[in-house]
Amino acid sequence: MNLESPKVTLDKSAEEAFNFLSDVKNFESLMPENISKFEVLEDDKFLFALKGMPEIVLKKKETVPHNKIVLGAAGGKLDFALIGNITEVEANKSEVQLAFNGEFNAMMAMMIKGPISKFIETLVTNMKTAV
Repeated sequence: MNLESPKVTLDKSAEEAFNFLSDVKNFESLMPENISKFEVLEDDKFLFALKGMPEIVLKKKETVPHNKIVLGAAGGKLDFALIGNITEVEANKSEVQLAFNGEFNAMMAMMIKGPISKFIETLVTNMKTAV
């Protein structure tokens, strides 16, 4: 299953956007209002939970300076990645788009497609004020 958020334009350089997303502590400020738990476990790993959902642990798996950050599931039964793609538009303007990639059976994909789409859309929308 591959999902993409809308692109959001930030009044920050690609480097500033990349540095913000590289620090996993900053993801707390991007989370939706229905977050019930957020905890930084290591420099590159954090745990979060939304009300009514299981806890999810994300770990930074790959970085391409100023262009891309890949967070992947750390443990658990589901294997997926949350990818932040950053494009420099001009000196102090960049575009960010989040992508969610995961392998799920058809039933699971049907159940989580809506909530995951809404979740990644909330993350990018919150970047406008948080970054």
